[in-house]
Amino acid sequence: MATSDRADRRPSALRYLESRKNLTGCALGLAGLGLYAVGAAGAYWPVVVAGLYGAGALLAPPERPASPDFPAPGEQVEALRADLGTLEEYLSGVRSRDRLPDEAERLLDDLTALLSALLDPERGAGEALAADGETLHRLTRVIRQDTPESVDAYLRTRWWSRLTPGGQGPDEELRRQLGLLVEEASKVAAELRDAEAWRQRALTRYYEDRAAPNEPGAAGLAGLAGSAGPSEAAGPAGPASPETRKAPDGAGAGAAPEERAP
Repeated sequence: MATSDRADRRPSALRYLESRKNLTGCALGLAGLGLYAVGAAGAYWPVVVAGLYGAGALLAPPERPASPDFPAPGEQVEALRADLGTLEEYLSGVRSRDRLPDEAERLLDDLTALLSALLDPERGAGEALAADGETLHRLTRVIRQDTPESVDAYLRTRWWSRLTPGGQGPDEELRRQLGLLVEEASKVAAELRDAEAWRQRALTRYYEDRAAPNEPGAAGLAGLAGSAGPSEAAGPAGPASPETRKAPDGAGAGAAPEERAP
């Protein structure tokens, strides 16, 4: 992505020299020079070469526009960390000039603590955020738009309420807004926690399935075969000795034919 972006910033003449139209026209122009070398172009070879170059430039496929260079998800998380620092600086300036209600101060502390924990690179939540564009967008909206907008609206409304005393104060509205933002950030944290827990359980099931044998009875049969003795493993393949040879059924209990006296 960055390579295509740098290519677009080159001079137009250099871009045309490396374009498909110029390369195709040069190839056909070299073919025209080949015709002149074998004597097929005659005295009008410059016209032939120029015509072939023009035909190649016209027949060449158009250039494919460069893809837009959007920031990667990891870069978006880094930018969001920087925006959180900017938000904290803004809130510090507001608190230094105007005193906010105690409940609003507490909610702002809870909100910034939640956002800092979610964006902390050492806690590993940044990778989960980079993989979830919707959650990243929700946090971006809370940091860049919702929180500063709520505080600014409170400051402007409180200034007007000082000019017209007796009206309803804006403190309750600010408390409700910040409470909703804290609730939304808490939901994001719970969703990320559940996603990581599900991933861990999925890994456990995957390892269990990989460790299980393909055939349920294969392991037991292999153990029985390994515990059998040498004589059992040999089976009936070995020849029987004359002493242990038995007569066939129905032959009686007498001696074998080869052992009878003449």
